Amino acid sequence: MSNEDSIRDLPIAGFLRLPQVLELFPVSRSVWWAGVKSGAYPKGIKLSERCVAWRASDIRKLMEEIGY
Repeated sequence: MSNEDSIRDLPIAGFLRLPQVLELFPVSRSVWWAGVKSGAYPKGIKLSERCVAWRASDIRKLMEEIGY
């Protein structure tokens, strides 16, 4: 799948869990969380005590910013 296909396949609205996000960004979980902490990646939304997800729109925007 090309990068253009990746952006096109993202839902316009909704949430993505971390495994889905990491399919799009080839980094480890620890690198992703460090990027969230530093502000390089968008913050997740806590859906429950142990469930975090990212807005699809935030991930789409990040992909466009970095040139996916």
